[in-house]
This record gives sequence, structure tokens and C-alpha cells, in this order.
Amino acid sequence: MKNALKKTILLFSIFLLFIVACSPLKKYKTSVLGWEKDIEKFEHLDSIETYSPNSVLFLGSSSIRLWNTIKEDMAPFETIQRGFGGAKLSDIAWYTPRIAYPHPCKAIVLFVANDITGADEDKSPQEVLKLFKYIVKTLRVKFPETPIFYIQVTPTESRWKVWPQIQQGNQLINANCKYLHRVYFIETEAQFLNMEGKPNPALFVKDKLHLSREGYLLWADIIKRNLQQVLK
Repeated sequence: MKNALKKTILLFSIFLLFIVACSPLKKYKTSVLGWEKDIEKFEHLDSIETYSPNSVLFLGSSSIRLWNTIKEDMAPFETIQRGFGGAKLSDIAWYTPRIAYPHPCKAIVLFVANDITGADEDKSPQEVLKLFKYIVKTLRVKFPETPIFYIQVTPTESRWKVWPQIQQGNQLINANCKYLHRVYFIETEAQFLNMEGKPNPALFVKDKLHLSREGYLLWADIIKRNLQQVLK
């Protein structure tokens, strides 16, 4: 079993080198390699744990990684949790073969919220869309028919100054999902805003970025309703 897994990882690594050489990911190589230890931890879990092919695979950044109650919140859906804190779409795009391909699953859910934060190295909304499309294309190599769900980047007080740019990225991806095969956009914006049109503080912890327990329960309810509509 372990030898088969090593062979699979090797094949995926060769495939990854090939697609990176012919892709827009080359310019991200230096920044993404810092996640190597996190990815190796996932690969270790893959070697010692068994996952149901009926699971929903969650890929993404810290909001996925910190979701400690994901199994109970997402029940009756079974889950595979593959989030690493601070990840950007470029990181997910780079590592998709290694973190997603080993997992036959019922659906794939993606949430990444660190590409537009107000930093100098922010990506443009158009670049966000380009990376999203690349991830979908890479997933389709292994999962041609598996439903893919993209969770809208949540409005947060800590990044409110760049919310217009984040919104534009959301809108571009939403419009693109409508033309992609079995790819769905999960809207969350309205549920996370208060009556004044600002992020609801009750749904976030002190950093005003990550979800509180109440926020995760709301998120889970939205995600499950979207999954149920497709996975009838």
C-alpha cells in the first residue's frame, strides 16, 4: 500500500513539473515552496488513514484548516479536510495534484481568501480568476465529473478596505462558474453582513477575519444547502 502511494506521489510530482513548465504557475514557484512541509503532512495522513469515496473534499486556506468541528457541522456529509493557513490560489494551484488526486470523492469544495488582502503583492481580480480556472482544469484531469464548489470570499472587517476588489474577484468567478461543467458558486456575502451592510462582528473572532463558532455554523448551513441541491 505504501509503495503504491509513493509511486502515485512520484507520478503526480512528474505531472506537476510538466504542467508547471507549461503554465502561469512558474512565477509563483519561490513563494509556494514554503508550504512543502504542510503538504508532506497531508501525504503522511494519506498513507495512514482511509477515507470514504463518498466524502466531500475541502481544499483551501486557514478558514478550512481551523474548522475543528467540520465533521459534526457538515454531517451527514463525510469530509476530508485539506486546508493550510495563509494559502493563496497560487499555492492551491501548485499543490492540487498532491492534495486532491489521492482522494476519490463525492464533491470538492474550495475556499481561499488570501489573494487580495491590501498588501503590495496582491493579485488582481483577473489574476484570481485565471488561477481559479487553472485549479478547475487541474482537478478535471483526475475528476472529470465530480462537482466542484467555490465558496465566495467572505466580507470581513479586517479587509474591508479592499472589499471592492475582493467583490470583483468573486463576481468574475461567479460568472465563470455558470459556463463550466459541474462547477458551482456558493454565495455567502448577504448572510455575513449586518443591517448596516457591514460584516457582522458576531460571526468572526477577535482578529475580525476568521469565523467564530456562530460563523462556522452559518457557513456549514449555507454549504450543505448548496451541496444538497446538486448531490440529490
